[in-house]
This record gives sequence, C-alpha cells and structure tokens, in this order.
Amino acid sequence: MIPELREKYNSQFTDKAYQKFLKDLDDEFKVHIEFRIAETPIFIPNDLRDEILKAADEIIATLTNPEFRKYSQNALPEKLAVPNEDDHAAVLALDFAVCKDEDGKFIPQLIELQGFASLFCYQQLLNEKMRENFSIENRLTNYFSGLNSSTYLDEVRSVIVGESDPENVILLEIEPARQKTYIDFLCTEKYLGVKSICLTDISKEGKKLFYTNDGKKVPIERIYNRVIYDELAKRNDLKYDFRFTEELDVKWIAHPNWFFKISKYSLPFFKSKYVPETRFLSDISEYPDDPENYVLKPLYSFAGAGVMYDVDRKSLDEVKDRHEFILQRKVNYEPAIITPDIPAKAELRLLYIWKDKPLLVNNLVRLSKGKMMGVDFNKEKTWVGSSIAYHF
Repeated sequence: MIPELREKYNSQFTDKAYQKFLKDLDDEFKVHIEFRIAETPIFIPNDLRDEILKAADEIIATLTNPEFRKYSQNALPEKLAVPNEDDHAAVLALDFAVCKDEDGKFIPQLIELQGFASLFCYQQLLNEKMRENFSIENRLTNYFSGLNSSTYLDEVRSVIVGESDPENVILLEIEPARQKTYIDFLCTEKYLGVKSICLTDISKEGKKLFYTNDGKKVPIERIYNRVIYDELAKRNDLKYDFRFTEELDVKWIAHPNWFFKISKYSLPFFKSKYVPETRFLSDISEYPDDPENYVLKPLYSFAGAGVMYDVDRKSLDEVKDRHEFILQRKVNYEPAIITPDIPAKAELRLLYIWKDKPLLVNNLVRLSKGKMMGVDFNKEKTWVGSSIAYHF
C-alpha cells in the first residue's frame, strides 16, 4: 500500500526466490509448513498505521474498562470455569480488516479478537527469512512500541517464561506435531527454550503437574496454553490425568477463562466506527432487511470454522443454540495489495503481551483473493496466505 515499495518489490520478485524462501522456512526444523505462506509482505503507509493504532487504542481502552470485566463474566460457561483467573489476559490479538471509508481513505475494521495465544514466535522466524530472501529495507519494521528483534523476544519471554526456568514451562497442545501451527511450537522452543507437550503426556500428583524430559520427571510451573476449547471438546478419545477446571498449582499463559471472555462474544459490547455492527443472534427479534450483507459466526470457533457467509432468513431460522452465535455486518475488504494478477485483500492481526498494561509488539497478516480469508476461498490462488506487515 506504499506504492513505491510495492512497485519495487513486485518488479524484483522471482518465483525462484520465493521457492528458496519456502525451502528455508521448511529447512529450519526439517518440517514442512502446512499452511500457505504468501509471496509478499504488505507495506503499511503512515496514515493507515496511525489509524490502526488509534483503532487499537479504542479497543484496548474498552477491554481495560471495569464495565467490560462485568460484561465479560457472562461469556464464561460456568461448567468450564478454571480456578485462579488472573486480572487480565497475558496475551492478546486484535484482527482488523483493511477497508476504505466513504471518503476513500483506508480504515481498519475489527473482525475478531482473542485473549489467547497466537504465532508470536513463528512471526520472528518469518521476518528473518523474509529479510534474508527478499529486499526489505532496514528502516522498515514489523515491530511496534520501539522494539527490535532482540527486545521483542525479551518481552515475549518475560510473559511466557517469566522468572521460571524454561524447562519448567511448557507449551500445551493436543498432539502438537499434528497441528498446522506446529512450526510456531518449534520456534517457541528455539527462541524461548519452551517445549511443546501433549496434554496426554502430563501426570498429576496432588495439585502439581509433571512431564518427562529426557527420562527425567519435570515439574510444570507455567503453561503456555495452545489448547483450543472446541477442538478439545470433540476429542473424547483423549485420556489425560488432569482437568482444566480443577485447582492446579500452575500459572496459565493466558488463563483459559480469557479464551471465552475476550472473543467474538466481546464484539457486541464495542460501539465504534472501527467495529462493524454486531449482535447476538438470540437478541434479534427482527432480522435486518438485507441479511445477505451480514455474516453469522459461532462464538468460540477458530480458523473460520462454522462461519456462514451467505446468510438469509431461512438459514437464520434454522440455527439452534442462538445465544452461541453473533450476526455481524459484512465489511468490504479493500483489494489494495497489487499482485501479478488481481489485487489481494489484507487482514492484520496486532499481537500484544499484557503485563501491567497491554503492549503492542508485533503483527501477522493474512492475504486473500476470495470472499473470505479461509483456505477454502483461496484454492489455487497465488499471493495469498500467511504474511507480515512492515511499516516505518
């Protein structure tokens, strides 16, 4: 979106360089990355960067308002409440669609948010390999809050590892090596020394949890939680020694309750030009006259699972458990990223860590040429997929 940088990047791009870039990423851990990686980063102009930061500050101000804390209590199903909730989510992500307003100016629109982990460590590797394989100016950065490559990892480490020995910290997941985001788990071990452990490999003694490392039983002090609730709920085959809802002598990063409290459930609470109109389906007594201009989303799914993009009255009538869905006005992603064929649309995720207050540290990007961001809408397309944003 910075024309001179886009023109320069596109003119210098070669498929040979792109294939080497992909190979370098795969070769880092001798593991093939399952999700598609885009051919390009995006270059954010200063005016859009400032507008995004303004929008993000509005959202953060709402999340830190005592009224939001009261509102969010209702998001947590009582039977899923985990003890020892902390005062705030330790990690946070805000997803903004890049759009244009009535005056033709770029404007961010909040699509989703999550008090849950994201690809904090993979984005570090992506930035390194992007710079090694393509001509990215040194004055461009993917970081925020004055951070650089080293201080960024220091900040992430301070939240995930804290004062513990990294051996006493685990990344918790269901069958980590089978997850599409496994590359991020490997990066977490590389940069932070934190291993990914399947919850079936954990033992419990009283309130304490342990895992085995090179034949040694290791006590767990901190859990960097990557277990997604709806995935776990589907896995009746899994046998493990502990339950999330019991009293355990561990520190959660982020505490599982925030998965529910800062989520799509939060969207109806926001009243801002940066947030599209969103309502709980259960609160709607009369459908909008233009249901085709809305999207229906389940509250607690990830990666676009269960999203209904083509909405009509009949499909809305058929929805069960209406309190578990939101109806959100569609936003028009601006096809602003010039590529060799048709322009791509961008969604920008801002990554925060949260100690005494939320600190914006990094970003990730998803590029699309379909009507949604998901893989199913971008099959056999190029210059789409996972990426990163650079700014001055």
